[in-house]
Amino acid sequence: MARKKTWADKLDDSKDLPKVVRIEGKLSRKWGEGTCAIPSPRDVDALMKRIPKGKLATIDSLRKAIAAQHQATIGCPLTTGIFAWIAAHAADEQEQAGRKRITPYWRTLKARGELNSKYPGGLANLKSRLEAEGHQILTKGGRCFVVDFDRRLAALS
Repeated sequence: MARKKTWADKLDDSKDLPKVVRIEGKLSRKWGEGTCAIPSPRDVDALMKRIPKGKLATIDSLRKAIAAQHQATIGCPLTTGIFAWIAAHAADEQEQAGRKRITPYWRTLKARGELNSKYPGGLANLKSRLEAEGHQILTKGGRCFVVDFDRRLAALS
C-alpha cells in the first residue's frame, strides 16, 4: 500500500508547471482575452515567503505577481488559491515537526482582506498571529477581515 502524501510532497509536486496558456473558449468570457500563467505550488509558496512581518498579500496580489513573472495577462485564480492552501498546510506540517521558520501563510488573505478559515488552525489561529504582528481584525457575521489591509499590502513583483 502506498503511503499517504504529506503536504510537503504535494508542495513539491510540480505537475509540469509553471506554464502559460492562451485563454480560450468559455474561460475567455470569464477572464477575457490573452494568456494565463499557471504557477507551480513552489511558485506560490516562494511568493508567500516574501511577505514580511507587518505586511500582507491577497490571492489576487499573488496572481498579479505570477502574471508579471511569466509575462502573462493573468495569473490563474484556481491554482493560485489551491497552491496557497497547500503551502499553508505544508508550513503547518513543518511547524508541527519543530521547524521555526515557515512560510507565513497567515499573511495571505482572501479578497477584501478576509482571513481564510480553511488555513491551518482556522480563524482563531490566523487572528492571533495577525494581531501579534500589529493588525486589527474585524469580525462580521462569523467572517474576519483585516482592517485597512490594502494599506499593508507587500510589493511582490
